[in-house]
Amino acid sequence: MLLCCFIALILPACGTARSAAEKAQLAHEIEQAVELSDFTFKATYAHPTGYRSVYLSPYYEVKILPDTVKAYLPYYGRAYRAPMDPREGGFNFNSTEFTYQSSPGKQKESWTAVVTILDQDRPVTFHFEIWGNGTASLQVNDFNRQAISFQGVVEITAKE
Repeated sequence: MLLCCFIALILPACGTARSAAEKAQLAHEIEQAVELSDFTFKATYAHPTGYRSVYLSPYYEVKILPDTVKAYLPYYGRAYRAPMDPREGGFNFNSTEFTYQSSPGKQKESWTAVVTILDQDRPVTFHFEIWGNGTASLQVNDFNRQAISFQGVVEITAKE
């Protein structure tokens, strides 16, 4: 009986230690991906300025690579200038001319990445807040539209 109680107390502690190690490994991998500009943001919710939050299908994402930014996100909100092509309502582009800056975030195990797209017809800035557990938020500032934010997760695109 005493042996069963001892085992019942030890097994959860072993699982917690391994879980903490896995969490630390994930945070380290995310930190490396943010520093190397090599990650994918998968959006799950859109938070338009002045409107209700919208749950998104699993296909919306922003892929950040060292030489390319691929964005496929919807847009909800007020546009100050309508696009000529109605299919251009969201953020759907591939960019090879952009600036990328990353820095540690305000909280422990968090990072900030700012991407400014330079080859669009207007200035577009993506401001990522990324946490060590893989969750992230994205604030999109577009010169022709109200700001919109997204909530989602970060996936590492290339593991070393």
